[in-house]
Amino acid sequence: MKYNLITILGATAGGKTSFAAHLAHKLGTEIISADSRQVYRGMDIGTGKDLDDYIVDGQQITAHLVDIAEAGYKYNVFEFQHDFFKAFNEISEKGKTPILAGGSGMYIESVLQNYQLINAPINDKLRKELENKTLTELTEILKNMKRLHNTSDFDTAKRAIRAIEIELFCQNNPHIRTNFPKINSLVLGINFDRDSRRRRITERLNERLESGMIQEVQTLLDKGIVPEDLIYYGLEYKFITLYLTNQLTYNQMVENLNTAIHQFAKRQMTWFRGMEKKGTLIHWMDGYESMEKKITQAVMLFESK
Repeated sequence: MKYNLITILGATAGGKTSFAAHLAHKLGTEIISADSRQVYRGMDIGTGKDLDDYIVDGQQITAHLVDIAEAGYKYNVFEFQHDFFKAFNEISEKGKTPILAGGSGMYIESVLQNYQLINAPINDKLRKELENKTLTELTEILKNMKRLHNTSDFDTAKRAIRAIEIELFCQNNPHIRTNFPKINSLVLGINFDRDSRRRRITERLNERLESGMIQEVQTLLDKGIVPEDLIYYGLEYKFITLYLTNQLTYNQMVENLNTAIHQFAKRQMTWFRGMEKKGTLIHWMDGYESMEKKITQAVMLFESK
């Protein structure tokens, strides 16, 4: 089957957006974002939207699933899967091959492996039973659930409880199925060695702090978004909110956030290695290679199918 999708993945701070935009420009196509937080309007610096990267040689590259939800909303993988296929069909109908680009492993795999997901209703009884359990206890419950896809993105008890809620509903409703187009994707990974990745993450964090990331979070709070909702998004929004609500000092915020991003990047790479073990062929590219060389390699791989 001919490739009908190109997927670009990799850990945070790996230059995926820029590479995807240059490849889209070369192939005359459009991008679908696979980032679980770039869907939110007003969350720009902290999510690393890097909107300027979507301009290549003066041409604006179309990017789908960016800025499609209000900050404070809890977008999920079920919605992503449906929104992805809507964009996928729109782009494909133009005779173009869409490019899926991002670092949210669960979002990417939901498409490549055709996860059978449903919009599970709220289970108040279950939530009551789980409300006093620790995140560690909730994670153990998740690990022992038959339909478990992921635990790496559940950094709060609220997220873990929702994941358990969804998995339990799926188990009790096995007849529910989704019918999406069959995907055959060329999968490209951008990789840096561990030390380089850590350095790039720390440098980017410092740049974002200097570029107004704290003010961005303060603006969201001033708009009436409650701290708990921002903490739910994790990483930058979690730790900066804790700082702005006087639960962390500035130095504690920076140190904890830097550590958390490094841990997140490690989980991302673990997820992608897990995809490989389950049969996904990922063509890894050296992040230090020139853009021209990476694009040439990508086009050769795409056209060889």
